[in-house]
Amino acid sequence: MTNSRVACYRGPDNYRDTQAVAGLVHQALDALRLPADFIRTGDRVVLKPNWVKEHDERHPGPDRWDYVVTHPSVIEAVIRWVAPRLSGAGSIVICDAPQTDSSFATLRAYCGLDEMVARLKRDFSTLHIALLDLRPEEWHAVDGVTVSKTSLPGDPLGSTHVRLNAASEFVGFRGCGQLYGASYDMNETNTKHQGTTHEYLLCRTPMDADVLINLPKLKTHKKVGITCALKNLVGINANKNWLPHHTEGTPDRGGDQFPHATTKAKLEHSWMGTAKRVLKGNTLLSRLFVPLKKLGRLYFGDTQKVVRSGNWHGNDTCWRMVVDLNKCLFGYGGDGSLRKAPLRYLAVVDGIIGGEGNGPMAPDARPIGVVVAGTHPTAVDCTAATVMGFDWRKLRMLRGCFELKQASFVDFKPEEMEVVSNHPAWQGKLGGMSDVFEFKPHFGWVGAIESDRRAVTA
Repeated sequence: MTNSRVACYRGPDNYRDTQAVAGLVHQALDALRLPADFIRTGDRVVLKPNWVKEHDERHPGPDRWDYVVTHPSVIEAVIRWVAPRLSGAGSIVICDAPQTDSSFATLRAYCGLDEMVARLKRDFSTLHIALLDLRPEEWHAVDGVTVSKTSLPGDPLGSTHVRLNAASEFVGFRGCGQLYGASYDMNETNTKHQGTTHEYLLCRTPMDADVLINLPKLKTHKKVGITCALKNLVGINANKNWLPHHTEGTPDRGGDQFPHATTKAKLEHSWMGTAKRVLKGNTLLSRLFVPLKKLGRLYFGDTQKVVRSGNWHGNDTCWRMVVDLNKCLFGYGGDGSLRKAPLRYLAVVDGIIGGEGNGPMAPDARPIGVVVAGTHPTAVDCTAATVMGFDWRKLRMLRGCFELKQASFVDFKPEEMEVVSNHPAWQGKLGGMSDVFEFKPHFGWVGAIESDRRAVTA
């Protein structure tokens, strides 16, 4: 088994025939030729789907989610591949920490997750099979403004505090001090990332796994270009405000919040900066702020059309956080100390219906009938980007994985990546793949990541 080998298989471009979906997933997994003891009796196997949002954020409703989140038929296919290999003893936990303002109850209803778990428990009665929402809180947001918070049980095993410190990709980063995380409390984010102090708080269930199976959705992403195996680790965090998503300000001030230092951008930065400081933790004022934000949108423009919040190819912050999270997973165990043995890791990407354009929460559906599987997130993501018609070398997140000076988790060179496939044009070295798709990037990434071959033939 080599980590640079990826299976990329084509099949049905819809989920109507669950047996056909399962066949495609199993075909891709079998092509990896994993060791017979990759999954062992008694193992704790953790599956991490992408459940970021219960529906397309533009079109709330029960029929607008299968291009946004990992489809349950893919999850079930992977579990039915895993379960027999446990030989009657062990556990399978399916878990995620969706975006904090997402509804887990709605997600499990739309996706039929409880029915899926019931089927699996019936068919594999000696195994412990569980479904978990890892979040400590669920927020209620109105028009993008958080107006209330509800406490949740979170991860029953607690959290893992990783002090990455000098091994972080944020060491020496000029944006430190201006980092924006997941809430208006910027002080918390910047306290965790300053100088050679760089800390993350991850959920212990995935960190403690004997086998972690990452189940991302194939989509474009507004902050890092694509979301696949590497980015999917954002959903194993116990405190997402420790995760820097962008650097406040315009590029002339060291920021990547906006692409240009226009008068309007500077005014919005100043206005929103004041609002964040005033509203922090005050739910009453937050409710009063909702109509003001709607008025502001009339002048500053809608986020579905205007680049802000680091939603463009110049974001030099978010990819560092994603790479750091993968350093945490591969380098540290559930107790926060260095791993004594390598993590057994697998990624299975649901690209049967992918998402293009304004991803990750408002993409357009792109049915392509693809499943990508591998034992290393970097090789999987480089293959996924290539299949989407992007040049992985133009994505900071992917290029950066091969340039790590500290705590590198990549044990192969770019030229060693190879693909096995049932599609002849994809078989062989990654650089030789042809007959790929042409996904539309997020509008903040257009012209920055498309492959040169695609630009020539367009």
